[in-house]
Amino acid sequence: MTNQVDELFAHTSALKNGVRVATREMPTLQSVAVGIFIDVGSRDESNHQAGISHALEHMVFKGTQSLDVHQLAEALDDLGGNANAFTSRERTCFHTHVLHEDWQQGLRLLSEMLLNPALPEAEWQCEREVIFAEMSMVEDAPDEWVDDQHMGQVYASHHLGKPVLGTKQALNGLSSQDLRDYLNFHYRGERVLIAAAGNLKHDDLCAFVETLGWQDCAAQHREPRQQALVHTGKHEISRNMEQAQVVASWAGIPVTSNLRPTAWIANQLFGGSMSSILFREIREKRGLAYSVGSHLSTYTDTGLLSVSCSTMPDQLDECLSVLNDTIADVCAGVGNDMIRRAQRQLTVQFRMGMDSVEGSMLSLGALLDNEVLYTPLQWVEKIQQVEPEQVQAFLTQHLQNQAMWTIASPSHN
Repeated sequence: MTNQVDELFAHTSALKNGVRVATREMPTLQSVAVGIFIDVGSRDESNHQAGISHALEHMVFKGTQSLDVHQLAEALDDLGGNANAFTSRERTCFHTHVLHEDWQQGLRLLSEMLLNPALPEAEWQCEREVIFAEMSMVEDAPDEWVDDQHMGQVYASHHLGKPVLGTKQALNGLSSQDLRDYLNFHYRGERVLIAAAGNLKHDDLCAFVETLGWQDCAAQHREPRQQALVHTGKHEISRNMEQAQVVASWAGIPVTSNLRPTAWIANQLFGGSMSSILFREIREKRGLAYSVGSHLSTYTDTGLLSVSCSTMPDQLDECLSVLNDTIADVCAGVGNDMIRRAQRQLTVQFRMGMDSVEGSMLSLGALLDNEVLYTPLQWVEKIQQVEPEQVQAFLTQHLQNQAMWTIASPSHN
């Protein structure tokens, strides 16, 4: 993929093997955020690999060929900033935020972790138990647990619906060599993006990347991702919990859709803020929930517009009734003042986000999906150009469709 970027905002280059490098130069700042993005996530796993992307994210912190686990942890902490990682359904990212004079050491350590990881079997046996503990944490967090159950229904029989953490059965069947093979297959070539934002020069970043060994690893062929279909229906779960949990999802838009500005506005006014319709009707007016809102999920070939709500079991039926009435009212029409307020909120978010070093670095990760990377100010312009009737049409067209409902409570029939 050849990326188009406004050079006044960011610079991009590519190594011969397809590894991409992107920089947003912010020369007046004291720090630099660096991230290594890998175009792989839980949807790219087979059934017997379930959870391997997330497991590998853990394991690369367990030492390199030249540093054991404790030496690596100390080297990262010596930089005085922070180092972390995350795994999603379509992406894995390793990132650090350090003082500008330390960005080379930060990137060197991240690269060493991914190009020359130790992946000792003994550490894998130990870290697997840590991941099992993480699974137990999700089990103890009703909203997270219900989200996993819900995604399994929305994307039934598809890897996009599987939990990012995977399964104990699959992880018990994996060896450290399996982790290494997975890394060598996916963490290569055009699936890699190295992004940085802060007080550094793009040319300096490119020159340094070429000294780290990234140009020596070519990507292997990967089959295109299987098309994911959104399922609808109603899934009721009885579970021992204090509150009832409700999640509903409608088919949304993919990550590169031209409808993104319209969808952002629609989500913002629907359930994305304190003045949103859902928050006002369900929490402020009736006190039926502490937590209620909407959000967008976007993937390569699909997406969701979702509503989530936590309520007391004896208020569940009333909450569902109000929720359905509110959705019907939104489909019938929302005021232009709400749409303009949502546009203003998004404008402020994009503009204020430009001051964030880490936020700017993370935004460059969109280059793995998009041929054109719009700047925050370009997105603001596109948001301002959306007409109220376009937002209304988006809400009506999506919310009038069938949804997948997941309702979990102690005793809901």
